[in-house]
Amino acid sequence: MKRIQDLPVVDRPREKLNKKGVEALSDVELLAVLLGSGSRQCDVLNLAAKLLQLLDRTGPSPSMADLLTISGVGRAKASLILAGLEFARRRIRPHGFKIAFPPDAYPLIRHIADRAQEHFICISLNGANEVIAVRTVSVGLVNRALVHPREVYADPITDRATAIIVAHNHPSGNLSPSQDDLAVTRQLKEAGQTLGIRMLDHIIFNREKYYSLLENGQV
Repeated sequence: MKRIQDLPVVDRPREKLNKKGVEALSDVELLAVLLGSGSRQCDVLNLAAKLLQLLDRTGPSPSMADLLTISGVGRAKASLILAGLEFARRRIRPHGFKIAFPPDAYPLIRHIADRAQEHFICISLNGANEVIAVRTVSVGLVNRALVHPREVYADPITDRATAIIVAHNHPSGNLSPSQDDLAVTRQLKEAGQTLGIRMLDHIIFNREKYYSLLENGQV
């Protein structure tokens, strides 16, 4: 990843935010704005990228100890990050957001589309198809996310979810489901039937659009 000093001024996160609005920033750029600065060893963009990798592994609730494992993050920055995440949880929650059609899920996951690796995501739903939680289950290789039913259903069982929607990004941009995608879909649907948790859809997405296996008769 380029250092912030190597970017034209207009492409730096704060300037980009001022010119294009906060929605135009990637997750790394948003974290860079929150961090404010990097360290002597690591500029702010690369520090933000390391933090994003950690959040992908831990989910939205890292501990202070987790954050302090990142070189360049001290207690002051870690406290800022924890406070920001907690504020977002309290004020802007997907909890209760109702999904009636596949496009309703896309805004909850589209920010993952810029990642270089596949991220496999699970959305837990209650009996009214309202969102309980959105989680990253696994982070895979460049073009393949490794996922197992026990990993996918572990949290929905704890959530007492009645249904799930799964999704993953295709870093290549090609939205056509692979044979592996179709096999995983069948495996997850069968596991859900055994557990009493419906798998409603499997969505493949990139930065601009999505492909719903449900809409295409493949679930």
